[in-house]
Amino acid sequence: MTTSLVVAGIAIYVVLSLLVAWLSRSGPSTSMSGYFLGDRGMGGIVSALSYSATTYSAFMMVGLAGLTYRGGVGALGFEIVYFAGVSLVAIFGPRFWRAGKKHGFVTPYEMLGVRYGSKWVAVLAGLTSLVFLIPYSAVQLSGVGYLLSGMTNGQISFGTGIIVATALAIVFSYIAGIRSVMWTDSLQALVMIIASVAVCVLVVSELGGFFTMFDQIAEASPAMLQVPGPGLFSFKTFLGLTLPWFFFAISNPQVSQRLFMPASLPALRQMLIIFLGFGLVYTIVSVIWGFSAFLIFPALERPDLATSMLLSSDYVPPVLGVVVMVGIMAAAVSTIDSILLTLSSIFSRDVYGNLAGKHDDQQQLKIGKLVIPAISVLALGFAAMEFSMIAILSVATSVGLVVIVPSTIGAFFWSRSTAAGALASIAGGVVFVTTMYMTGNQLMGLNAGVLGFPVAALIFIGVSLITRPSPAQVTDGFIKVQPAPVTVSTATA
Repeated sequence: MTTSLVVAGIAIYVVLSLLVAWLSRSGPSTSMSGYFLGDRGMGGIVSALSYSATTYSAFMMVGLAGLTYRGGVGALGFEIVYFAGVSLVAIFGPRFWRAGKKHGFVTPYEMLGVRYGSKWVAVLAGLTSLVFLIPYSAVQLSGVGYLLSGMTNGQISFGTGIIVATALAIVFSYIAGIRSVMWTDSLQALVMIIASVAVCVLVVSELGGFFTMFDQIAEASPAMLQVPGPGLFSFKTFLGLTLPWFFFAISNPQVSQRLFMPASLPALRQMLIIFLGFGLVYTIVSVIWGFSAFLIFPALERPDLATSMLLSSDYVPPVLGVVVMVGIMAAAVSTIDSILLTLSSIFSRDVYGNLAGKHDDQQQLKIGKLVIPAISVLALGFAAMEFSMIAILSVATSVGLVVIVPSTIGAFFWSRSTAAGALASIAGGVVFVTTMYMTGNQLMGLNAGVLGFPVAALIFIGVSLITRPSPAQVTDGFIKVQPAPVTVSTATA
C-alpha cells in the first residue's frame, strides 16, 4: 500500500467530514445545553450511530484486535463482559434522561451534585474524570498513530498521526459542538461497519474459510483457543480487566452524558437497540482480525500493530484497506472530540462554575470552549509517550472512573445515601486505586481492577449509614418518594 493512497484517503475523509459537520450547524449554539447536548433533540438513529462510533473506537478496532493477538480467546470473553454491561443503559438510561429533562442537567456530575445537595460532589467527581480521562484520550490518539505508521511502514510517523488526530478533534468540536460530532460520527459509523465486515470476509476466505482458519490457529498455538490463553490472561487478570469495563456505560461521562441527548424515551430505546447490533458486529470483526493477524504475522513486536499490518497486507485490496483505516481513524477522532466536549463541559459547569461561583450559562459556555485546546494538548503529550497495549491502558482509565459508580447507583436506588458517603467513596476510591498502581498493583493477590469498585462501594455504604442526608438534596426525578401520610384530626370544635 502506497503512502500517497493513505494520504488521499485521509484527505477525502477530512473534506467530507468537515462538510457534514458544517451542514449540521443549526445556527450558533448559545447555551451549554445547545452546544454540549444538541438541545436534547437528537434522534434515535443518529444517537445510536454516534454512540457506536464513540464507544467502539481505537480501543475496539486496534486495541481489541491487539488483545486477541496477544491473549487469544480470552479477549473475546473480555469484550463480552463489556457487552453485558451495556444492559446498564436499559436500567439507568431512562432515569438519566428523565432527571436531565426535569432539572436541565448538562453533565452527569451536575446531576450527582444536585441529587446529594452538595456542590463538592460535582467538583470532586469532575476533577476525577479530568484526571483519568486524559489517558483514555491519549489511547485514541495512539491508536491513530500506530495505524498510520503501520500502514505506511513508518513513512507517516507515529507523532504525525497523533498530531493530525488532535487537530481534527479540535476542529470538529468547535464547528457546532456535539451536533457536528454526532453527524460526522454517523457518517463514519456506516462506512466503518460495511468496510470492516468486507475485510473480515475477504481475509477469512483467503485463509481457507472460518473453520480452516481456526484449525490452523489450533495447530500453530493451541493455547490461543484455550482458557486462560497463551500467557496474558489468568483468572485474576481477567477479572481485573473486565470488572471496571462492565460499568463503562455509566462510569465514563462521555458516554453517560449522551443519555441526556435523545429527544424522547422511544429515541433512547432505539439508540440502545441499534447500538447493541453494532457492538456485536464490531466485537466479532475485531476478534477475527486479531486471530487472522496472528496467523499471517506471528511475530509482531507490538500487538497493537496487528490491525494496521493486516489492512496493509496483500490479503486486503488497497482501496478497501484505506477505507477501513479511515473508518478506524474517524472512530478514534470521534471518541477524542466526544471526550473533549464532555471534559470541557465538566470543567466549566462542575469545577469552574462551583468553585468560582459562576453559574451564568453564557460564561460557562465561553470557559468550556476555551479549555478544549488545553485538554487536547495534555492528551497529546500523554500519547507521545507511546504506551503499548491500548486495551490495557483503556481499562486502567476505567478503574479510576469506576469509583464514581457507587454514588451513581445510590443516586437512583438508595434514598438513605448521603453527600458525605459520595465524597468519601470517590476520594477514598481514587486514593486506593492510585496507591495500588504506584505500589505494584497487588493486594492479597488481587489488583485494582478487582478491588476498586468494592472498596469504593463499602466506603459509600459505611459513611452514608453513619451520616445524614443533606437538607439540600433533591430526590424528585431520581427516587420515587412516597407521599407523606395524611393526618386526619378527630378533634371537634
